[in-house]
Amino acid sequence: MRVYQATARNFAEATENRIHSDEVAAQFGFAGALVAGAAVFGHMTRPLVEALGTDWLANWTADVRFLKPAYHGDSLTIHHEAACGEHTVRCHARGVLLAELTSTRDETAESEPATIGAGAAIDERPEILWDNVVVNEPFPAWTWSPDAIANAESAAQVEDDLDCYRSGVIHPNAILGTANHAFTRRYILPAWIHVGSTVRFHRLLRVDDAIEVRTVPTRKWQRKGHEFVSLDIAYLVDGAVAAEIRHVSIFRVRSDRAPA
Repeated sequence: MRVYQATARNFAEATENRIHSDEVAAQFGFAGALVAGAAVFGHMTRPLVEALGTDWLANWTADVRFLKPAYHGDSLTIHHEAACGEHTVRCHARGVLLAELTSTRDETAESEPATIGAGAAIDERPEILWDNVVVNEPFPAWTWSPDAIANAESAAQVEDDLDCYRSGVIHPNAILGTANHAFTRRYILPAWIHVGSTVRFHRLLRVDDAIEVRTVPTRKWQRKGHEFVSLDIAYLVDGAVAAEIRHVSIFRVRSDRAPA
């Protein structure tokens, strides 16, 4: 078992999602502003890339579940274990398990780009409501072109100094953070919570790639007063799928939830 230490930082405080502010997070029973799940994921990928190299970002699948919130300043303890071709990473803070990630080498064939279409343009973003989340209706496609400065910032946010990111490989913090942007480009989301993602890497994503982002909601449901949505997101480079993400969020949080 390998153990990695890090400190959680809230770099999302100024974003539209007010769950990353102390005041709004407290209204939902949290002890403080939530650190973005993409950042927690970014911390958890450090031992995987250290052990497996950039092949992990080109040929592996990662399934991450966020079980408890990370708060600004939390001391994170990240355990990495490998057995029988499967890697497991667990993130603890404050004596509790915050997140768990399992990863296996992806042996499946690359998906066809046509699996997610490009939706029609919209005039303006509506505030998200149960009735305006339409399952199987694609969002407008858009292009993400990360540069070296933005990539360095994503790596720095999670204290990651591995050489590959200085050489132009896009950091996982940015890869999962852009999945959040795919959601927020379509709707106004006053307060929402990312609860998990499954990421399939088909090739390395690099700085200055022109990455077409396609998104479609595949399911919505209600549980314990929360409203959930699952988005399928594809990143295409030169018409080929480079990564796929199944991104699950609570888009409307029950207002009387118990403290976490």
